[in-house]
Amino acid sequence: MNRFTAAARPAVTALLAAALLLTLFAGPPLAHADSGPRTLYAAPHGQGDTCTRARPCSLEGARDEARTVTGRDTRVLLRSGTYARTEPLRLDARDSGREGHTVTWAAAPGARPVLSGGRALTGWSRNGDGTWTADVPDGVAPRQLFVDGERAVRARGAACAADVCDATKEGMSGARATGIADWRRPTDAEAVIRVRWRNYHCRVTGLSGDDLTFAQPCWTNSSSGTDRTGPSWDSTTVDSDRYAGVAFFENAVELLDKPGEFVWDSGARTVTYLPRKGEDMRRARAVTPHTEQLLVIDGAHDLTLAGLGFAHAAYRQPGTDEGYAGTQAGLTLTGADGPVDHAGRHYTKPSAALTVRGGRHITVERAHFTHLGGAGAILEAGTKDSSVTRSSFTDLSSGALYVGDTEPRPEEALAGERNTVSHNTVREAGVEYTDAVGIWAGYEAELTVDHNTLDHLPYSGVSVGWGWNQPEARRSVLRDNKVTNNRLTHVMEVSHGQHDGGAVYTQGSQPGTVISGNYINRSGYGNTERDGNGIYLDEQSSHLRVERNVITRVGYKWVSNWADYGIENTVSGNWTDTAAPDLGGRGSVMTGNHTGLDELPAQALRTAVSAGAGSAPAEHLRRDLARTGTPSQSSDDGSAAASRAIDGDTTTDTRTLREEGAWWRVDLGRPRHVSRIEVWNDASMTTADFDVTTDTGTVHVTGEALRPTLVELAGTTRHVTIKATGTGRVALAQVLVHP
Repeated sequence: MNRFTAAARPAVTALLAAALLLTLFAGPPLAHADSGPRTLYAAPHGQGDTCTRARPCSLEGARDEARTVTGRDTRVLLRSGTYARTEPLRLDARDSGREGHTVTWAAAPGARPVLSGGRALTGWSRNGDGTWTADVPDGVAPRQLFVDGERAVRARGAACAADVCDATKEGMSGARATGIADWRRPTDAEAVIRVRWRNYHCRVTGLSGDDLTFAQPCWTNSSSGTDRTGPSWDSTTVDSDRYAGVAFFENAVELLDKPGEFVWDSGARTVTYLPRKGEDMRRARAVTPHTEQLLVIDGAHDLTLAGLGFAHAAYRQPGTDEGYAGTQAGLTLTGADGPVDHAGRHYTKPSAALTVRGGRHITVERAHFTHLGGAGAILEAGTKDSSVTRSSFTDLSSGALYVGDTEPRPEEALAGERNTVSHNTVREAGVEYTDAVGIWAGYEAELTVDHNTLDHLPYSGVSVGWGWNQPEARRSVLRDNKVTNNRLTHVMEVSHGQHDGGAVYTQGSQPGTVISGNYINRSGYGNTERDGNGIYLDEQSSHLRVERNVITRVGYKWVSNWADYGIENTVSGNWTDTAAPDLGGRGSVMTGNHTGLDELPAQALRTAVSAGAGSAPAEHLRRDLARTGTPSQSSDDGSAAASRAIDGDTTTDTRTLREEGAWWRVDLGRPRHVSRIEVWNDASMTTADFDVTTDTGTVHVTGEALRPTLVELAGTTRHVTIKATGTGRVALAQVLVHP
């Protein structure tokens, strides 16, 4: 039955129409009004109290407002500009996403926000010698200077050999020979020392006659005697037989002689700079890092950072009495005393622009880290299920990224697990502290380091594990890590004098860990020592798989597993241009590797090209005519046959006796066109002052042969001879003759 009369129907129809219009224009029901994300805005000089687009807040203001949002996702959008920080922005558990919601701090669309710890130096005045001087604000002590975005260098002198700068536990001789005794402010200067894989930076505190003293505890921690610097065989301290002298002293006005150098005078509180060509200090922007940490996330979860920039963060410890007593990979030994702990639990990471402590589900993406006095980012203190992706790290004094800690068996809350580092680019890290690595991980589990590009680094590229030969490294939380599909080129750069590392470096037992699909090119290329490895399974590295990597043009071993307590490693299906060394350790095997290649097969090329944060070509290998030639030599000291130098193995030796005019020769069988000859020195001693002779002429090489020394030619020859020009020996690992 119809409930309404015909007369009532028009009124009902009008009511329904009115309700429909209210629904269309009023939006969703009130119960769902807060379901969308809440968007807040921040600006470099924001002072708003509501964080709207029209009245943006400061970073702290936006943080405090975001803490009041409940029941929905929260976005804090940062507008373009420099957010000058005198202290870090601190986010904690209150800044987490809750009940399935997330909190995101991101660059506003099209914006380029940068958190900066820098202080501008202004009011430059020109001196008569072409240098410029500026006053430094109170509380600022410059260790780095950036002029129009380019790093300046602290004025530095020449090297000082160990027989002049003779290191002891108390200090060092050489004040007169180096001229330090006559410097106006010697106590502003620092000694920079490199011993194998370690760096030391200690400030001069006084001098007496020919003797220098250094800041404490920096000097004690840099020399032996603390019983905390490593195992008994460790010979890399500044008073050891490995010590070769001071690499250079720096930060004295008497050393200011090259454009692009500067000096900090702590007495006058000034910086003096010698400009590069084209720089005008009246208009230049000069910035020195001052604030150490720019953003600290402590105990937060479900938090994303997207598109943020970080610049000019400082690292103050090296300028204090602690100094920089390097142990490995950019970590330092600190403290005047303390418990004996060879496992490394008391080592200190560098200061970083971004630090995440105890984070859960923290995402860092599309971030930019540049012009830093320390490191880029640190994930530590039990950070789990977090990631740094698609970010760039460029021009850093220390390493780019540190993940994890040095405690081998931490409690569950402090264990680093399931973190990801992927699709990042790292270039020119370790600029000042050259023992730093690109990406470092300590005792981590289920870490993924994938599709990153690392280029131009002074020491190792990716380092996973810790503990050296200590018992703690045999049974730790290390397991199931993946170092995959990364591109590592021009690492272990020999001009920085760091040794005993590799493009990919590991320590400790790591069951389930895989190193696969990486392209490694020019690690330790051009050195004189046997230290530039491709993949280096160092101290106690055990239970790892190394497979389907492309490794070319390395200064020493393409894979190194030397230690007998590194066990049960498997190396299979890799491609390399050198021969395979034997693996050490019980149960370690090599199978199906493609070695001694003159060119990379299609599958290897696909692997190399697809590795890294973006597609890039692989270096073209060149055919070696010597491999089919007939070698001979003037004498044999009994260590190896002449054929060793043409079998493509840079790890074995061929040596003549020490004699007048010693020589090694290869007969190519018939005259061949030759464009280049590569001479790779012996793995344990170096050929020096020698001639490279072909049928068309002789090229003399002064000094030590490198790994390799390149001799460019353009002619035809059947014979290639390496001949000592005095009383000596010819000691070679490899000779390549390219058409």
